[in-house]
Amino acid sequence: MIEINLLRENPLAIKASQAARGADEGLVDLAVKLAEQKKTALQQFEAMRAKQNVHGKLVAQAAKEEKAALVAQAQEMSSDVKKLETEANRADQELMITLHKIENIVLDGVPSGSEENFVVLKEVGNKPEFSFEAKDHVALGESLDVIDIERGAKVSGSRFYFLKGLGARLELALMQLALDQASEAGFTALITPTLVKPEIMQGTGFLGEHSGEVYYLPADDLYLTGTSEVALAGYHSGEILDDLTTPMRYAGWSTCYRREAGSHGKDTRGILRVHQFNKLEMFSYCRPEDAEAEHAKLLAWQEQMLRKCELPYRVIDVAAGDLGSSAARKYDIEAWVPTQGDYRELTSTSNCTTYQARRLNTRYRDQDGKPAVAATLNGTLATTRWLVAILENHQQADGSVLIPTALRGYLGGVDKIRPKN
Repeated sequence: MIEINLLRENPLAIKASQAARGADEGLVDLAVKLAEQKKTALQQFEAMRAKQNVHGKLVAQAAKEEKAALVAQAQEMSSDVKKLETEANRADQELMITLHKIENIVLDGVPSGSEENFVVLKEVGNKPEFSFEAKDHVALGESLDVIDIERGAKVSGSRFYFLKGLGARLELALMQLALDQASEAGFTALITPTLVKPEIMQGTGFLGEHSGEVYYLPADDLYLTGTSEVALAGYHSGEILDDLTTPMRYAGWSTCYRREAGSHGKDTRGILRVHQFNKLEMFSYCRPEDAEAEHAKLLAWQEQMLRKCELPYRVIDVAAGDLGSSAARKYDIEAWVPTQGDYRELTSTSNCTTYQARRLNTRYRDQDGKPAVAATLNGTLATTRWLVAILENHQQADGSVLIPTALRGYLGGVDKIRPKN
């Protein structure tokens, strides 16, 4: 949620951010109007309550013959106070609803526009050149007997799959490598719940225009998370953290669920875009003034993982219209996928500034000991999708796939996956 003082002092900055995103600028004008209505209603309520208090003292001190009339006036005042309080609360609720619809303020330098308007910041690594016809990850998965999409569809429907044998072990190795790296960097490991309450899902910003991507269990009034970011953001909701001189960092390992409601016809082959996958997510709580530096660190840790997996990749600065409602800036890292002749997103990291923490009431004590709203950031360190890039980039002429050196220790020294035949 945006800061109310910014709305009052500089609504044009918020409108400019909405415009950069291609979002509704009219929400800002409505919020300004509602903020003024709330202020007026609150002033009227407080003025009447003060008048009521003064009148109450008169009633207490009044002579017997005057009390009946004064008590009648007091009852009338009490009714007026309740009406004005109801009006003030209604104005506050309408304002809050509108503020929750306004997206986070885009940081300076973020490219304007939609998904295709990203800016490439750098490219790293050499794209493989094969002397044979390269197979895609689906064909490799079948020939190596490590991915079974046919039975995944039989059991659960489209966009489901089984990881099998060394495929399953490779994913676990990838997650363990990421968790070890995160632990070495000072992150506290968490295995997070994958079902969360509506207020937590709402607080992280996932129930806006993309709520159709989220699985909901109406019988329990719970949501399945599409990322452990949701549970990690809710971990300290309603709390005041003692000190954020050093950022508080967590690494959340969870299974994730996404409906992929708007992806009909996109990436229907393979495991690039699926309904269920595993992921290790970094999450940081820090002081707002430290957020940009923390964002750079999250990106650096992600790049470190890409290098360990020996993958060519590029880093892009995501355009405002593709940020999602909570992020003020987002970097994606895309790995080269040889059979597609293109880079595909493996991981992203977002600076959500104070947007999520304000919605979830997560604060810390500043240098003066006063509560202040924290900043939150997130970044994926490994996910099932990485197997696509690992299999395709490391395939060999004999149909085998080399295991990146950093992963071999987690596989008992296995250095290669060989075709089942």
